[in-house]
Amino acid sequence: MENNLTYTQMGDYLFPNVALPEQPDRDLGKYGRMRLRYLKEHRPVLWGTMTMDGTLFSHCLEIEDTANSRLESMMPQLAKAAGATEQLKASDQMAWVGLMNSCKAQAEEIIMSELIYS
Repeated sequence: MENNLTYTQMGDYLFPNVALPEQPDRDLGKYGRMRLRYLKEHRPVLWGTMTMDGTLFSHCLEIEDTANSRLESMMPQLAKAAGATEQLKASDQMAWVGLMNSCKAQAEEIIMSELIYS
């Protein structure tokens, strides 16, 4: 196996010149942070491997983007099925808010089981 590492000598010791690849200049959102915490707490070997490979942050960003797009696509369907219409919003705002919160909780439960905790 060929070793392409270079080393820097400091005193009597040689230290490998290693660096992680450049990471995107973007913060993790709710779902990316949840995935990161899940991997760290429940899948430590995978977390360690992805950390060493430099793929952990990009993986969490991909989960974040996928979860947000799934949430946006599911919400109108769930709201329609629950009867959260504009007419209800105009006549009884509290009932509409309750239905929308219920729909968001359902969508997030699906996202959690399919993307975050898998």
